[in-house]
Amino acid sequence: MVVGLNLCPFSHSVLAQDQVFYAICDANTDAQLKQFFVHELQRLLGADENDIATSLLMFPQGLTVFDDYLDLVDWFQQLLEQAKLTEHVQLASFHPQYQFEGVAADDLSHFTNRSPYPTIHLLRQAQMTKALAHVVDPKQIYEDNIKTLNKLGRQQVESLCPWGK
Repeated sequence: MVVGLNLCPFSHSVLAQDQVFYAICDANTDAQLKQFFVHELQRLLGADENDIATSLLMFPQGLTVFDDYLDLVDWFQQLLEQAKLTEHVQLASFHPQYQFEGVAADDLSHFTNRSPYPTIHLLRQAQMTKALAHVVDPKQIYEDNIKTLNKLGRQQVESLCPWGK
């Protein structure tokens, strides 16, 4: 849905150049989840950006409770901050039940961050900076995404994203 509807205008090029690394986590304890994240973070930072531009970390086992998932995302973010890596990597988060705080539960905007499995997207900050240099108003991307979903309507959005109902 993200690529097909162009919700992320930067995704086409890295997909076309086969620069996305997909990592599937089979861990189910906090320690294993955290170890998995550290390993994948090291993989991304150790790789040439032409080989791995970005990584998607997918968690098909567990983390079905959105708040538990957010706790883990917070831990990952704190690790980046403590290691002073936020200038190199940023996180984007996706979950089957993604819910923006302060937004009505039935709002279609939540579908912009819904995915079949809990997923953490590791993005290289330098690449995001380059990509956004050509965007006049980065906030407009999010606003356009919401307009796209509202134009499609609930029935079509839910058919494209059945896991997010």
